[in-house]
Amino acid sequence: MAVTMSADRFEELVGDALDLIPPELARAIDNVVVLIEPRNPEDPHLLGLYHGIALTERDSHYGGSLPDTVTIYREAILDVCDDEREVVEEVAITVIHEIAHYFGIDEDRLHELGWG
Repeated sequence: MAVTMSADRFEELVGDALDLIPPELARAIDNVVVLIEPRNPEDPHLLGLYHGIALTERDSHYGGSLPDTVTIYREAILDVCDDEREVVEEVAITVIHEIAHYFGIDEDRLHELGWG
């Protein structure tokens, strides 16, 4: 059964999840916007999405690029959780997972690390 949660509370949880990023890594994040949307229109079950050029892929042509985006899909996350505790956990996993893509960590490695 999906959890009901205000948009403000969900945004607060995303902020809390971003605070979990170690300071030395957080300082390395540049030109990234974190967005919250209800659902991904192409894949309504997707929990989050990184769109951009990972740090490991950037070269001298990157300058002047639009910001990368990390989008967290609120309704999709609420759909897979049974209570607020699960939402807190799923938001943290999803935010860390998508930020890890910014650092060039692929899906297989994220699953190995327990962030899949």
